[in-house]
Amino acid sequence: MYAGKLVFSQILEHLPLHTFRRCVQRYRGNYKVKDFSCHDQFLCMAFAQLTFRESLRDIEACLRAQSNKLFHMGIRSQVSRNTLANANKVRDWRIYADLAHALIPVARKLYLDEDFGVELDQTVYALDATTIDLCLSVFPWAQFRQTKGAIKLHTLLDLRGSIPTFIYISDGKLHDVNVLDDLVLEVGAFYVMDRGYLDFFRLYELTKALTFFVIRAKKNLSFRRLYSGPVDRSTGLHCDQTIVLTSPVSAKFYPEKLRRIKYHDAETDKTLVFLSNNFTLPALTITQLYRSRWKVELFFKWIKQNLRIKAFYGTSENAVKTQIWIAVTVYLLVDILKKRLGLTASLYTILQVLSVSVFERTSINQLLPALNYKSEIVESDNQLNLFN
Repeated sequence: MYAGKLVFSQILEHLPLHTFRRCVQRYRGNYKVKDFSCHDQFLCMAFAQLTFRESLRDIEACLRAQSNKLFHMGIRSQVSRNTLANANKVRDWRIYADLAHALIPVARKLYLDEDFGVELDQTVYALDATTIDLCLSVFPWAQFRQTKGAIKLHTLLDLRGSIPTFIYISDGKLHDVNVLDDLVLEVGAFYVMDRGYLDFFRLYELTKALTFFVIRAKKNLSFRRLYSGPVDRSTGLHCDQTIVLTSPVSAKFYPEKLRRIKYHDAETDKTLVFLSNNFTLPALTITQLYRSRWKVELFFKWIKQNLRIKAFYGTSENAVKTQIWIAVTVYLLVDILKKRLGLTASLYTILQVLSVSVFERTSINQLLPALNYKSEIVESDNQLNLFN
């Protein structure tokens, strides 16, 4: 019988405490705090994310019911919903943002050789944003429309391992394309975007930074074809052209050549047009890069379904951002745990199993053995037919 640490403590072993303490000191998170430290706050909120607690009262009730295990979980103070609510309101959310950013390179290093469907040596990022609706009367600081509140989660996702490398939380009114100004660009990397990011001034900044982009073109694009390359139409490719922009404003913002690829997707029966500043990759690889962009959509869907970022424990801007960044940190911790322990189950399966096991003293490797989770339909002659 395993008589070691709680499952919750095994998960939090992958959190670098020295880094966490530096983040707390940087923003004076424990200044004038006597009992409920930032570490206690983080552990309570991480517990809420892992077990999908509905409210502060829910967190308080569950943890108090297991009060004899709080010390072994690392929580050194009694849990009170009022104390936790106040901590989320007043303690700087940047503590947990910096903590998540410290975990990102750890996770990326573990997934460095991960396959994402395209054979490419360079790093490939997908950039997109998702909107989280809020009640304007409860969250007045998050005004989106006249009667609606919302925030946007802008994310740059490393497609190897689906690791978020850049996250920016803004109000719902900020246009997606503005986030391009805040990116720290990586030389030689590919940035894959939807046509909402089509801004030739900003795209030219990417080109000058020696990075590559793949983006969908709009239907009203004005251009002049210089020459066309050969394509295999049986693959769905229609054309592979080198073009220059002819609109006076667009040509001023992007004066160099662009690559235009037209592709028909047989699965969706749609014809798509892509623009890129890379002229060396095969045209079909460019289309595959754009197809892989859907991983960022899956990332948004996963965190909304499996972490607590659509309903919030506090109404202030600081509380909302704190909760989102702790959710991202939990996602990264599960990602790191999966790789370090060599778990073959999906992130969804791992999180579901962990959510009902946090108070157990079972080894995580025993909870999640290396099994293939498949359901087989077995036909039995003993089963009666209802309609015979």
